[in-house]
Amino acid sequence: QTSASKKTTTMTTAAKLYGKDLSEYDDVDVDELLAQLTPEEINILAKEVDPDDSFMPPSQRCSYECDKTPTGPLNRKKLIEHINKQALETPDIPELKPYVPGVIRGKKWVPPVRENLKEKEADEQIAIDLGDEYEQALTNASEDEIIDLAAILGFHSMMNQDQYHASLLNSGQPVGLGWDGVTKASQPKVYPMEPPNDTDVDETIKRVREDDHSLLDVNWNNIKNISDEKFFQLFEALESNTHLETLSLTNTGLTDKTAQRLSEAMEKNSTLRVLNVETNFISPPVIVKLVRALLKTKSIEEFRCSNQRSQVLGNKIEMEITQLVEQNPTLLRLGLHLEFNDARHRVAAHLQRNIDRIRKDLTLRLQFRFFNMNHRKPALIK
Repeated sequence: QTSASKKTTTMTTAAKLYGKDLSEYDDVDVDELLAQLTPEEINILAKEVDPDDSFMPPSQRCSYECDKTPTGPLNRKKLIEHINKQALETPDIPELKPYVPGVIRGKKWVPPVRENLKEKEADEQIAIDLGDEYEQALTNASEDEIIDLAAILGFHSMMNQDQYHASLLNSGQPVGLGWDGVTKASQPKVYPMEPPNDTDVDETIKRVREDDHSLLDVNWNNIKNISDEKFFQLFEALESNTHLETLSLTNTGLTDKTAQRLSEAMEKNSTLRVLNVETNFISPPVIVKLVRALLKTKSIEEFRCSNQRSQVLGNKIEMEITQLVEQNPTLLRLGLHLEFNDARHRVAAHLQRNIDRIRKDLTLRLQFRFFNMNHRKPALIK
């Protein structure tokens, strides 16, 4: 017989516990065994078998139990007084070596010396062979040429802003801006103040009331002390106007009273495309009324109403505005600060869907000012 045909058998012995087979313990009554144990033996068995409960505080997982009877009632105040008194009366441990000013007693800890990694890296420089031609060119290069090369390669830390822009414009390096030059702050450009808005309020109201076909844009931005009566006259004329496309009332002191009248006018006007009432004193409920008024004629493409009296609209107001915006198929831009991510995401997604839907339809695209702004030159009233 070959070695491949031989079979080896290994004898396995049954596991035993205390000299008996495990099968003999199958019929043992555990409850009967536990009943024969004393309370002390049960506590010992519980400490060895029961695992720690992770839901219990660590102070209660300790197996130590004090079985001593209390010597008397606990008075916390007297106990603290006794501890403090005992601490004050206990004499200090005498020092083996008296204290002498300026003398160090014992061993002084000295931190281990660490190698300077920067110096080590500087010592281990990697030699790069650029070739004789490049090495000779860099060796003979002037300071201005090295600065220009650093700007081309994007090494902005080697130069300041003036050197960088001078290199891009190829205008030569300014005098005194070399490697050893003194860094000076660039003087900011001075721009003249914008002139105040000189729009004639009464003339604008008259032209809006007469439905002037050349009046497409009304700008009352930053005009102070406009009375509520003037606003009411403008909004009343706006109801029947059929040519005005842009109305901007930023920082004009609009209140809830005048803004409600504006919302009523918006429900009747079907030609206005852009409405801007930013930086005024409109409350959140009136903002909701303005957004709801946009659904009446569905002609507004851009509505801006941020930076009002109340900086925080609240979740309820933002959800109402979100639902109204999602019902508007023509609104393409909304200038309003929304605090909650859900409202912000839903509004942005709906506006993008409106833009994509109109962009794909040539007939609709020609009707919207948003896609044809470059082909118009509206008359601006100032």
